[in-house]
Amino acid sequence: MIKRRDFLAGSAGLLAASAIAGRFGRAFAQGAAAAMPSYKPEEGASLRLLRWVPFVPAEEEAWLANTKKFTDATGVAVRIDKESWEDVRPKAAVAANVGSGPDMVMSWFDDPQQYPDKLVDVTDLGTAIGQANGGWYPGLESYARRGDSFIALPICAIGNAVIYRDSHMKAAGFSEFPKDTAGFLELCKAMQAKGTPAGFPHGKAVGDGNNYAHWLLWSHGGKMVDENGTVTINSPETLAAVNYAMELYKTFIPGTESWQDVNNNRAFLAGQVSLTANGVSAYYAALKDPALAEMAADMRSTNLPIGPVGESVELHQTSTISIFRHTRYPEAAKAYLEFMYRPENMNAWIQGASAYCCQPLRAFENNPVWTSKPIHAAYAKASASLRPNGYAGPLGAASAGTMADYVLVDMFAEAVTGQSSPEDAIRNAERRANRYYRV
Repeated sequence: MIKRRDFLAGSAGLLAASAIAGRFGRAFAQGAAAAMPSYKPEEGASLRLLRWVPFVPAEEEAWLANTKKFTDATGVAVRIDKESWEDVRPKAAVAANVGSGPDMVMSWFDDPQQYPDKLVDVTDLGTAIGQANGGWYPGLESYARRGDSFIALPICAIGNAVIYRDSHMKAAGFSEFPKDTAGFLELCKAMQAKGTPAGFPHGKAVGDGNNYAHWLLWSHGGKMVDENGTVTINSPETLAAVNYAMELYKTFIPGTESWQDVNNNRAFLAGQVSLTANGVSAYYAALKDPALAEMAADMRSTNLPIGPVGESVELHQTSTISIFRHTRYPEAAKAYLEFMYRPENMNAWIQGASAYCCQPLRAFENNPVWTSKPIHAAYAKASASLRPNGYAGPLGAASAGTMADYVLVDMFAEAVTGQSSPEDAIRNAERRANRYYRV
């Protein structure tokens, strides 16, 4: 058991880190040895964390195990509330603006940028953790920073990759998965013809819907804004992306315009689609069900195809953890975060997540989970390869608001369903985005 005095001295991780150094690499031991801020929880402190519902039960189990270790070490009880992925964002915004509710939140993308003045500054902690562990991945770090300050700490990128039935791809006449968008469209057409279609979400899915929409746009060279934050969505590149999406949509099963984050998993596991994009959680759901053993053995993963832009450009679901200013126990909350990011605790959580959560810090990229199974490979570099949703402009209230309002997701949905012409759908997105990116 970790003794409370050791915890308060900020040195409890040293011996444990030394013990695991041979397994995880010298960088972890070096990271743990770096100086960390020390926080003394307030007398009688207790904490409440709002987090998203896990898709991998072992991920939550590892988080809860680390939390119990923290409570055992400090006496600070931590209550963890779970909400669906879509509900975390509005509940966190309400808590921030009314000044009551959970002390901390695990939120999405650049949500902290919507209420930065409602969050505790954690610059000292974010800087020290980064320096001790090889540095934050830039894309993840950008979500948690406002200027020179950390208003949150990056937790992870939830890798998004194509998952598909290998035998169904081959039955459609393809010996290997196409690497470009043109070949990908042909594959989807062929799989539909064989009765084993694809399906991607065009609904308001905070993860999968945004991941798909941003890949469609970026792979064709489009972008919501330029480097100065000027809305540039109305472009030939965007039109090409929309037209491509319309052709892909013709190969999907009906109803994908209403899909949320649970629907593509369910459709794949039910055998309704043989190709979609998802986290590795779908594989583990199939693996634990004896009735789906054949499916699990047939599943493969790969990164999304490269479009006319000529490079891999993907959005990955990202999560940060913030402390609300209304908390009565800010020192306890910072102590909790410091504890959870210690190498032995972070590595245990990453392993528990079974390749579902990609590490936020470079020191943890050699965690053996990434090479433990071939299907993990497509998810291993999510933190390093992700492009922030506000590309190519700065992250802030405008980028966060535009994403929270599903401007890009709705643009594609309007066009593929015939609700609007491609040109009108783009103009609608342009008009809506300009509400946030006011000059």
